[in-house]
Amino acid sequence: MIHDLRERGVGERNLADPIRVDSANPDDSMSQLAVVMLALFGQMERIYSLERAAHARAVAMSKGRRIGRPSVLDPTKLAYADHLRNAGHTIPDIVSKTGITKSSLYRILPPRRADPAPGADQ
Repeated sequence: MIHDLRERGVGERNLADPIRVDSANPDDSMSQLAVVMLALFGQMERIYSLERAAHARAVAMSKGRRIGRPSVLDPTKLAYADHLRNAGHTIPDIVSKTGITKSSLYRILPPRRADPAPGADQ
């Protein structure tokens, strides 16, 4: 992106620092170095930010806290859906009885255990 902007004559000028930085001038090696350094620091901060977030999630999970968005599904409906699934009802049946969407049911409910084939234990 920086190279594309430079080809179009767009540059970055820093007015606050005592070092004059104008990245629009391709002949100014100090300016090009400053742009590369800014990109490097931006990338480092992004990596550190992701690491801090991952660490915070790991600490929260180790303390037993739930992370992520809160569930909008009613726990009693989920228990009823699980009961229906264990009783042998199909997903469309459970959708009509609970009002929970099919995609949510497939995501939340465990898959059914496969029934052994007849004569498999012989």
